[in-house]
Amino acid sequence: MNSLNFLNNVVLSSIQYLVPSQPPISIIKTTFEIMSPALKKILLIIFSITLHFGGYAQLFHEKNYPSNYFQWPVGAAVGIVANFGELRPNHYHMGLDCRTDSRVNMPIYAAADGYVAKINIDPTGFGRTIYINHPNGTTTLYAHLNDFNATLEKYIRQQQYALQQWRVVVEIPANLFPVKKGDFIAYSGNTGGSQGPHLHFEIRDTKTDKVLNPLLFGFPIPDKIAPDVIRLALYDKRYSIYEQTPKIYPLKKINGRYQPYGGKIKLSSNKVAFGITAFDRYTGSTNQNGIYRAELYVDGRAISGFEMDSINYDVTRFLNAHIDYKTHESGGPFIQLLSPLPGYSNGIYKTAPGEDGNIRLSDYENHEIKIVVADANGNESMVVFDISLEPNFPERNARFNGYLFEPNALNVFENESVMFYMKDSCLYDSIHFNIKELPGKIYQLQNDKTPVQSYFPTYIKGDFPIDDSGKIVMKQVSARGKTRFKKAVFQNGWYKANFRDFGTYQLLKDITPPIVMPMGGFRDGMHTSRVNRIAFAVSDNSMEIAKFTALIDGKWVLCSNDKGRVYVYEFDENCGPGEHSLEIIVSDLVGNTTTKMYRFVR
Repeated sequence: MNSLNFLNNVVLSSIQYLVPSQPPISIIKTTFEIMSPALKKILLIIFSITLHFGGYAQLFHEKNYPSNYFQWPVGAAVGIVANFGELRPNHYHMGLDCRTDSRVNMPIYAAADGYVAKINIDPTGFGRTIYINHPNGTTTLYAHLNDFNATLEKYIRQQQYALQQWRVVVEIPANLFPVKKGDFIAYSGNTGGSQGPHLHFEIRDTKTDKVLNPLLFGFPIPDKIAPDVIRLALYDKRYSIYEQTPKIYPLKKINGRYQPYGGKIKLSSNKVAFGITAFDRYTGSTNQNGIYRAELYVDGRAISGFEMDSINYDVTRFLNAHIDYKTHESGGPFIQLLSPLPGYSNGIYKTAPGEDGNIRLSDYENHEIKIVVADANGNESMVVFDISLEPNFPERNARFNGYLFEPNALNVFENESVMFYMKDSCLYDSIHFNIKELPGKIYQLQNDKTPVQSYFPTYIKGDFPIDDSGKIVMKQVSARGKTRFKKAVFQNGWYKANFRDFGTYQLLKDITPPIVMPMGGFRDGMHTSRVNRIAFAVSDNSMEIAKFTALIDGKWVLCSNDKGRVYVYEFDENCGPGEHSLEIIVSDLVGNTTTKMYRFVR
């Protein structure tokens, strides 16, 4: 390209960058072609100054988090298996999964000075968790732990017995457990929702509880590898994302840049958007981790993008609006959308002033698309290609059956058997809602390829005897066969429960009590001097246990229930030598109760 053509292109791009509602490109091009090179140079200087000071800078700015404030929290080789912002079912991964040499009971250390502010013990999620508040206004979280240090473990056990609950959230006064940077606080484990030994580590803003990307704090994780971009997805934004199938373009890398096979893309719609499949890798690791940032440029102007800088748990479910949910739930890959859906108004996205992230074309000229994908260390990859609108492109002509539901609006449905309403925060994009009654009074509400953000009340007409109204559960089967049960509340002939997924819904009468099975050979009359614990497997036809109680000689004892599978009592000072009675009491969602009595000798 000669210098004159280069200058033409730069000035033209600058005009388009600065003026969202520019005149037709042909007029601009003609005007500048007849200008002298000297005048163009003067205008270029003016545009450069305006670009620098006029508010149309990059969408995202560099962060200034403190480096070297936190130390690595694990007494093992530094390494991670998952990073902040990775894509997970219904949520983002909100921290670093730190390696523990594939073992449990590795030492975990306080990442900085502070004090233990909270302990959370849960059968799922984070399992056994420590929160430490720091003087710089941050909180660090350490999850999936085994035992805490001896002093903290004793304190929490006392709280559990005082509350008569194993599952607890304990707020701790600031002066009770101070820590220094590097103090031993716990052993690593595999508790809660963990599927293998590791430490889940987070850094949060203490005031807002917003989770910050730990990789921006200078941890010693080498990364000189730019993200890999695998595929490009094209969407016709005249339609809802849930009522179309994207056109997929595999990508190839030429001279350091990615481009679609076939090069230029011809469009059959004048309103489009793009998505990508991409992942990041770290030096010395083959793990496919999440990307940090992606920005979409049209003719040199950044119009939309997202950045995994900070996310609040209250909005982490918006991941379902960040990905092409329908494609993924249909067995396809994760595709990250470069433009926000209409029902996702904040969070990780930013758009240029006057833009919504969608690309609108009003001419048949070539337009350059550039997608810049970056990791938290500043390594970047680019996807570059041209698009143009096909002459005589087809008008919108698809027709859909069903009730039109729209985001940012109250949507209500009612017939003689089912009714529900969805508040304005439920949907990410418009849908045409359909309902179908299946044999057995099972109701198919829409399909499980359409995500929902917020809980919505669902009512089903029931003809059960009034005496049975307290024993009715609502069964819901959603994406990939996941089944949930909730107690249905009787209201004037209707039974109500709250869910946040489409799928099949059914009312069931539940009069079956839970099943309690001793494990490990424990039996009535057993001498237990050679064992250090007893365990029970508990199940119910509704898959939900509302309450489990174990009493030894009439006194409550602590039974753990990690991962919600087995209840375990480890013999402690509450069970001395001699004969004892053990009573197990288990209740389900609607109050069906099983009681088991055992005698044993210790």
